[in-house]
Amino acid sequence: MKNKKRRSFQLNEKQLGYAMVIPSLILVFAVVLWPVAQSFYNSLFDYRLNDPTRSQLMLSAQIDLERYLDNYFYMDGDLEALETQVESEEASSTISSIRQNIVDYHEQLLSDEEIAQKAEQVNEMLANFTPVLNDELKYANIDKDFASDYREALLSYQAELNSIAENLNDEQVVQQFTQTAGLLGAVSENILESNFIGLANYGKYLQDARMWQSLWNTTFFTVVSVALELVLGLMIALLINRAFKGRGLVRASVLVPWAIPTAVAAMMWGFLYDGQSGIVAHYLASLNLIPEESWLLSTAEGGMFSVILADVWKTTPYMALLLLAGLQTIPESLYEASGVDGANKWQQFWRITLPLLKSSILVALLFRTLDAFRVFDLIYVLTGGGPANSTESISIYAYKTLFAQQNFGEGSVLSVIVFLCVGIISFIYVKLIGSDLFDGRTK
Repeated sequence: MKNKKRRSFQLNEKQLGYAMVIPSLILVFAVVLWPVAQSFYNSLFDYRLNDPTRSQLMLSAQIDLERYLDNYFYMDGDLEALETQVESEEASSTISSIRQNIVDYHEQLLSDEEIAQKAEQVNEMLANFTPVLNDELKYANIDKDFASDYREALLSYQAELNSIAENLNDEQVVQQFTQTAGLLGAVSENILESNFIGLANYGKYLQDARMWQSLWNTTFFTVVSVALELVLGLMIALLINRAFKGRGLVRASVLVPWAIPTAVAAMMWGFLYDGQSGIVAHYLASLNLIPEESWLLSTAEGGMFSVILADVWKTTPYMALLLLAGLQTIPESLYEASGVDGANKWQQFWRITLPLLKSSILVALLFRTLDAFRVFDLIYVLTGGGPANSTESISIYAYKTLFAQQNFGEGSVLSVIVFLCVGIISFIYVKLIGSDLFDGRTK
């Protein structure tokens, strides 16, 4: 009996442990995984805010009944009037055939009882000049093949009317033809085909040279800048870890670049790099370190050098701060004992400082690598990704696609790619390189 009670208590304790973890898992899903899942879902559609036919996510074809019925009313009347406006029997016959075909498509659309009922309500609201605010009433699902055929037919009829108008001499009649052709195009936009395309966007970007270039730019920027920051940050950390007069002031001064907002720092470096008045550009050219003063912001190599130098200046103090925290945990007694044994400063650095600082270095590298790979504001303000996209990072490319082009489908693909890259980087650091971070042991 006692063993059963003990087992029951252990089981309940385990269940309690899982219950305490669940809120954390929910929070992680809500904050991290849900936006990524939403981006992945958006990437499966040809989703563009600047295109009315693709401005929403549609798994099936739909029709905007409010706009369709409103435009159809005027379109039918205009086609009927055009038949009497042309003298050519051939043109009149073509217009009559177009009108009859559109009527047939319209009747086929209304053959669905549900759509017919919605159309009746919408027509009544249009007659009373009442906007249709209910999306369930405004939009109706239609057959995918029918939607495609109807749209293609309307666009072909639009081209025929424009062709007839080109052979007419009466400007007033030509204007009527152009207006009616425009109505046909407007009606075609009211028929919304499904914009679900699956993984087609991913296939497109796997063959996109610009995406691979931006990914290479991001990787090169990350590797070079983080490596320089590690070396310089470790040197600064070792320096300010020593006891000397004014150490507090020096520590505070070192953190000034990191405290400056990135956008402000980028603008400041933009002035310093300016080919006409930039101090940095002038002195680098005077020392023959660069070919000419305008090289920094006008060439691909100069642009990458510029953003890396600005990032190293900006974030080296952050690296130094993380490493300084690790240095503070190393007991001074180890150095004193090694000194008694005859070890010099260089031997103490390699045998004591670096091994005991390994965990801090890995943490600093992880944070800075993830931060550098997601770089956006520094490059966007300093070079805008130029010249000729030579400094464009994957985050800037995603931003331009999402917001400048308003292409949410393809922009979401780039966002998912960024997430996958960040996940791979985290996996490499934590599982392969930093697997002993959580062991609590020091070799």
